[in-house]
Amino acid sequence: MNLGSPASTSVKDVRKYLNEFLMDGRVIDSPYLLRLLLVKGIIVPFRAPKSAEAYATIWTKEGSPLVVLTKHLQQALQLQVDEPIEIAMRYGSPSPADAFDSLLKQQPGLEEVLAVPLYPHYAMASYETAVEYAKEIHVKNKYPFKLNFIKPFFDEADYINAMAENIKPYLTESHDHILFSYHGIPARHLTKVDPTGCHCMKVKDCCNVPNPAAHAVCYRHQCFVTTKLIVEKLNIPADKYSISFQSRLGKGWLEPFTDIRLQQMPKEGIKKLVILSPAFVSDCLETLEELQDRGKEEFMHAGGESYTAVPCLNTHPLWVNTLAKWVKETSAGNKEMILK
Repeated sequence: MNLGSPASTSVKDVRKYLNEFLMDGRVIDSPYLLRLLLVKGIIVPFRAPKSAEAYATIWTKEGSPLVVLTKHLQQALQLQVDEPIEIAMRYGSPSPADAFDSLLKQQPGLEEVLAVPLYPHYAMASYETAVEYAKEIHVKNKYPFKLNFIKPFFDEADYINAMAENIKPYLTESHDHILFSYHGIPARHLTKVDPTGCHCMKVKDCCNVPNPAAHAVCYRHQCFVTTKLIVEKLNIPADKYSISFQSRLGKGWLEPFTDIRLQQMPKEGIKKLVILSPAFVSDCLETLEELQDRGKEEFMHAGGESYTAVPCLNTHPLWVNTLAKWVKETSAGNKEMILK
């Protein structure tokens, strides 16, 4: 399961996609009527034409990079796994129902489906909404099979190893700094999903103060953990990397902001930058247009000398092997990776 994409770069299709995406109460968590006014009356009319232009800069002959790359991942994984594999998107097509129907057609006696949300970190606007949407479709259509989900894998050794190996070729002695740019979320989402109600954003240095219950669903903490594990794996010194958050849609989002940092870094002596976004496993609008293209323009205009954007895992062999391992282990009865 991945995020999804407009059907084309037309303003009409982008508007349809944005309406579905932004009307999700886990993305914009305002009361319904206020959300309706914001999305359909203000955000989408203003944003759709600009987003359509942005999508046009990354669109391929095969279609949306995110959908195309997810299909390529499916095909690569199918070579290693006996069970049939289908893809589904949280927004747009193909839907979870499309995937479930196809699986049932291939295996009429299907007893269990393992869904893999392609989000390493837990956030209500990404992992949670994908899981809950698939559950709703499963119940609504009365599918006869059991539905399980792979849990967030932000600290799984195989994922970290794949990330490290994917980054390695882009690290040279000439770069000054590595920026880990994660997708941003409103800070209130952290407190909203905190099951303790008293840890996230309420305890000093909350992400580093142990609290298993809160951290199991804390996006920011999990981003910090992923970064820590990757830099340890690659032996990156503490003064050679930092973290930021991109794609903000207003005030109150997690800081520091990627676009602001890209403008500040050259003035701080960071002239040669390597940037990556571990929150995504498939390249998409946020990595290709926002980081690779627009981010480079911002950094170089501010006085940067070189800017290298690391591709997402996409179909990296170690990532494909990792997914195959998880599928085989869960099929063999090992349920450690299953969301409980």
